[in-house]
Amino acid sequence: MQESLSKNAIKTTYISIIGNFFLAIIKGIAGICGHSYALVADAIESTADIFSSIFVLFGLKYAQRPADENHPYGHSRVEPLITFIITGFLIVSATIIAYESIHNIRNPHKMPEGWTLIVLGVIIVWKELSYQFVIRKSRETNSSALKADAWHHRSDAITSATAFIGISIALIFGKGFETADDWAALFASGFILYNCYHIFRPALGEIMDENLHTDQIEIIREVANQVPGILGTEKCYVRKAGMFYHVDLHAIVDGSITVTKGHALSHRLEDEIRKNLFSVGSIIIHIEPDHENIDVLNNF
Repeated sequence: MQESLSKNAIKTTYISIIGNFFLAIIKGIAGICGHSYALVADAIESTADIFSSIFVLFGLKYAQRPADENHPYGHSRVEPLITFIITGFLIVSATIIAYESIHNIRNPHKMPEGWTLIVLGVIIVWKELSYQFVIRKSRETNSSALKADAWHHRSDAITSATAFIGISIALIFGKGFETADDWAALFASGFILYNCYHIFRPALGEIMDENLHTDQIEIIREVANQVPGILGTEKCYVRKAGMFYHVDLHAIVDGSITVTKGHALSHRLEDEIRKNLFSVGSIIIHIEPDHENIDVLNNF
């Protein structure tokens, strides 16, 4: 299961890299020849996307390494770290785009060519389809790094859409509106920075083991209550590392049963959790005696 999820995520990242490579070339040529800085800004972002996707690929492959003595939970925590790097690429891209946009606004330049709208139209459709494809794969694999990569595609689609609007305004209103293209790029840079927060925040929560997985906890408690011999649950903690959830659960059993039976119950419960919960890594189950037997056990 884990190997299948990783292969799916890696295949998706290869597709992103190839797509961004060709788009960066097309945007750069069209932007320079068509006198559109918004398209050049798009090309800069697509180039950054190539490098960020390469980092995603590295992270996904590194996360595949099996658990070892120094990493008993595996290497999945590399994913949110890669997400931080991707966010850094986005911030740098947005800053460059904003700087160049302001420079071009202050310095008159030629009117964008009308045919650049056709290029932008194709790019918008392609990047939105790419976003839908990668975000679906991120949900299938539960990968935060893929989710960040998907938002790269969505950000690219939005910057292209703002460029389309800016160039359209410049062409419709003519002389005096040449900088509409640059204002569009400046707006796009602000939107990219806004998205950076939404990419960064979940990854930070993952690194900090924030309690963000109430849905999974509810499923675990429901599953536990249906296992014969399990009387209930006490503490239940779920933390996410890369594509997988790690579970710590305190399960209540009859305090008079043998250690062997309690051990067997914990394994039965673990098997049921794995059947019902998506992308489970390690499961640690602590067996607790029911309250009626606590006093007897304490006097033992």
